[in-house]
Amino acid sequence: MRALFTAATGMDAQQIRIDAIANNLANVNTTSFKSSRAEFQDLFYETLRAPGAESADGSVLPTGVQVGHGVRFAATSRVFSQGDRVNTSGSLDLAVDGDGFFAVQKPGGETVYTRDGSFKLDANGQVVTAAGYPLIPAINIPIDATEITILPDGTVSVQQPGQTTPTNLGQIELSRFQNPAGLRAEGGNLYAPSASSGDPETGIAGEDGFGQISQGFLEGSNVNVAEELVRMILAQRAFEVNSRVIQAGDDMLRLASSLSS
Repeated sequence: MRALFTAATGMDAQQIRIDAIANNLANVNTTSFKSSRAEFQDLFYETLRAPGAESADGSVLPTGVQVGHGVRFAATSRVFSQGDRVNTSGSLDLAVDGDGFFAVQKPGGETVYTRDGSFKLDANGQVVTAAGYPLIPAINIPIDATEITILPDGTVSVQQPGQTTPTNLGQIELSRFQNPAGLRAEGGNLYAPSASSGDPETGIAGEDGFGQISQGFLEGSNVNVAEELVRMILAQRAFEVNSRVIQAGDDMLRLASSLSS
C-alpha cells in the first residue's frame, strides 16, 4: 500500500521541520543569529497513464493518472533579514545596519565571517571576537587609550593622554556575498564561504551598498517567536495527520486480510 510509505516520508519531513524550528527558538537571544527554515520537494510520481495519451477511440485524454510517493527534504534556507538593534553602550560593541559581515581570522589562518560585533581586547590590545579570533584588518588599541570612537564608516580612533586630537588606528572593513544563503554555518556565529555563496567582496561601510557600523549596539536575533510557534503547531498537526494515514492504511490491510481469510 503506497499510502503507508508516503505518509512515512511526511512524518520524517515534519520531524526535520520541528528540528529547524527548535534551533531557531533555542537561539532567540543569540547575537546576530539568522533563522532558518526547512524546504521540501515532492518525490517522484508513478505514471499509470501519461497526460495527453490517446484513448481506445483515438481521442486525446485531457489528464493523466500519476500517483505521488511523498515528500523529501531539500534544503535549510537561512534568512538574512536584519535583526533588532540592542543598545549596549559598549565601546567595542558594533552592529551592521544593512549589508555586510565582519571578517575574522581563525587560528589556522582561515578567514571566516560574522555579523556578531561583540568584540573584545586580547592581551596585546588587538580587537578580537569572544573566541579570540582577530578582526581583519587588524586593529590594535593602545593601553593608554581613554576613549574609543568608531565612526559609521568603520574609522577607528582613540583619545590618549596629553594629545588634543584623536589618534587614527585604521578602518574596519565589511565583506558581502552574492548569495549569503550559500554560506556554511560553522557555529559560534561564524560563516565560511562556499562555492554557492561566491567569493567575498570587501568594501567600506556606508559606501557602494554596504551597511553602516553603529558603535554601542549589537544586532539581535531575527527569530520571530510568534511565527515559529505557529509553524511548530502546523508541523505537529501535519505529523499527526500523516500518522493517522498510516493507522488508516493498517486498518484497511487488517480488514482485507480478514476478508481473504
